Amino acid sequence: MKQLITLTLFLLTLTAFAQKPCEYSVNVNDSIGTYKITNEYLMSEKYFGGSFSYVFFSLAQTDGLPTLNLQLIQKSKDFIKANCFDKNSKIFLQLENGKIVTLMHINQETCGTLIQDEKGFSNRVNTGIFMFMKDNYEELKKSPISIMRIKYLTDTEDYIVKRELTSELNGKVSHPNTYFIENIRCVE
Repeated sequence: MKQLITLTLFLLTLTAFAQKPCEYSVNVNDSIGTYKITNEYLMSEKYFGGSFSYVFFSLAQTDGLPTLNLQLIQKSKDFIKANCFDKNSKIFLQLENGKIVTLMHINQETCGTLIQDEKGFSNRVNTGIFMFMKDNYEELKKSPISIMRIKYLTDTEDYIVKRELTSELNGKVSHPNTYFIENIRCVE
């Protein structure tokens, strides 16, 4: 019996310390309110025919309201089509357990910024803020993501969410499919 209690205590201690600490790029708490935002996390990286595309996620909490910040960065020597976010834009996350989680864009239209660099590349940076729905928020804590669909103003794009992604941009390894399981607690 003593061994069983010791083993249980050991396993509980191990799981309690197994979570990595939350890292924030912004963490403000003042008389106006609180605002936290996690570091950006690479969710998708595509290279095709000299064009590059990156999708980054970060989680934010503003006075207790959690949101998802999505940053889309595109780079090409060719013309880059603007994928705009509007009030009808959504992110659909299909989970490995078969459920679909929908995030709604805030009511703010944005088409990003187009910047030319010195090497002749066009770079488009677009950021959207998405709100979680109460009815499916808990599902993100339980199951990894398998597919992500982003609905823009005039287009829809699908992404296969990988279990492990080694970035060609910076060489870092990430695990996009478990992003919410590992990080959503940071904005609760």
